[in-house]
Amino acid sequence: MGSYDVRQEVTDKYSLRGRVFNKLRDDILSGKYAEHEELKEVAIGEEMGVSRTPVREAFRQLELEGLIQIIPNKGAYVTGITEKDVKDIYMIRSRLEGLCARWATEHITGEQMDEMEENVYLAEFHAKKGHLEQLAELDNRFHDIMYEACDSKILEHELKAFHEYVLRVRKKTLANVNRGPKSNAEHKGIMEAIKAGDGELAEQLAHQHMINAYENMVKNGLREAYAKEERK
Repeated sequence: MGSYDVRQEVTDKYSLRGRVFNKLRDDILSGKYAEHEELKEVAIGEEMGVSRTPVREAFRQLELEGLIQIIPNKGAYVTGITEKDVKDIYMIRSRLEGLCARWATEHITGEQMDEMEENVYLAEFHAKKGHLEQLAELDNRFHDIMYEACDSKILEHELKAFHEYVLRVRKKTLANVNRGPKSNAEHKGIMEAIKAGDGELAEQLAHQHMINAYENMVKNGLREAYAKEERK
């Protein structure tokens, strides 16, 4: 198995720490490390080709984000994302996505509007063809376009962080043959409201889109998936 040598891409100390942090966070969220599993500094450092210092610094940041727990004189243990965390994130996201859509209505550029329209129509095409992987990628990109169009780096950062946290769960639900087309139809409504300059409607639709996404997760085995993980 090949190692991930972050030094090939980053030489600055702080950037190195950030790279180690992002890699570990991705691994935790993707399920590489199970809940309650111990993360060993030496082993991770060797795998990534770095010393223990950036790993230790990344551990502190992961603890601040609630993804691991550091127990003095014992070690660092994965806490991951719980079923309740997923619900909390979606309820918070529903409000923030609404605000984002409203601000995007005010600040979206012509180029961003063109890309959003193209995204929706491409997704319609792939939905008819049953191309679920492409549909999931386009879904991700739709939200990124809206985040960029809101013209707030703070809001964009927060929404992208939440998006990463539930990406593994989202992939499972977007793979559902029924949810993908419905999700894109909701995107189309948001896009049309933004294009028409109706910020209030765009906000309402984006808020409801997140509520629908969460309800779809529950219907398609969110609780069962977490119950299985707890039994491992």
